[in-house]
Amino acid sequence: MSLKGRTLFISGGSRGIGLAIALRAARDGANVAVAAKTAEPHPKLPGTIYTAAEEIEAAGGRALPILCDIREEEQVAEAVARTAETFGGIDICVNNASAISLTDTLSTDMKRYDLMHQINTRGTFLVSKTCVPHLKKAENPHILNLAPPLDMSAKWFKGHVAYTMAKYGMSMCTLGMSAEFAKDGIAVNSLWPLTAIDTAAVRNLLGGATVAAMSRSPAIMADAAHAVLSKPARETTGNFFIDEEVLRAEGVSDFSAYAPGATGPLAADFFVPDAVFERTDTEVVRSFG
Repeated sequence: MSLKGRTLFISGGSRGIGLAIALRAARDGANVAVAAKTAEPHPKLPGTIYTAAEEIEAAGGRALPILCDIREEEQVAEAVARTAETFGGIDICVNNASAISLTDTLSTDMKRYDLMHQINTRGTFLVSKTCVPHLKKAENPHILNLAPPLDMSAKWFKGHVAYTMAKYGMSMCTLGMSAEFAKDGIAVNSLWPLTAIDTAAVRNLLGGATVAAMSRSPAIMADAAHAVLSKPARETTGNFFIDEEVLRAEGVSDFSAYAPGATGPLAADFFVPDAVFERTDTEVVRSFG
C-alpha cells in the first residue's frame, strides 16, 4: 500500500484536509501538485501553496505549487498540463477545494450561492474532466472527491439549501463519472468524515474552539484517503466512503490518536446517514435533524 512515484493533483491543498492528504502521500515518496489560490499569508487561514510545498518536500515527496483558481477554466488547464509535464503524468485527482456558507434561503445572497456552486460542483467537474485524459494513461488511476453520501433527507437541506446543493453536486460527479469511466479503469469515489474535522472552516465558521475540541484531526481523512487511493482502481469505484469505516476495514480499532484532546463525545459531521452511526460505536453529538 504505497503511493511511491505516483502523481497527485490536489485542489485546495494548501491547508487542512487537502494538505494532510498531500503529506501522507509524500511520506510514501509521491509527487504532489498543490493547486490553490493562496500565495500570500492570510490572517485567518494558515498556509500557502509555497509553505505546503515545503512541507511536502520535507515529508519525502516532490512538490509543485501552482497558483490556480479552479473557477477559471484556462488556469485549471494550465495547472493540469504543468503537473503532467513536470512529473510525466497524473495518477490521482483529489477534489478537495470547497466553499461553505450555512445560511438559509433568504440569507444566502447570490454572490455566495454562485461561489459555492462554482467551486464545489463546477470546480469538481472541471478539474476531473481536465485530469481524465492523463488518468486514462495511468496504471492505477483514481479520482477522489471530498463529498458526502447522497442521503436525500430534508434535514440536510432545510437550513442551508444552497450549500447542500453545491456539496451534493460533487457527490453526483462521483455517481455519474464512476459509471462513465469504469470502462477506462478510472476509480471515482467520495470520502467524507464521520465526525467534524479540525480545520480553518470549523474554527472560523462552525463554532470555533468549542467545536474544534470535539473534532478529529485531518490525519484521519488523510489515512482513509491513502487506503482508498492504494486500492486497485477497477475494483474500487462508485463508493461513498466514510473515513472511520474505511480505516476499520483496514484493521484500525483505536481512533483516540485522531482526537487526543477530546474529553467527551465528538461532534458528528453533516450529511452522514443514520445507518452509518449505527454501524460504529463512536460516541457523537448530533445537533441536526
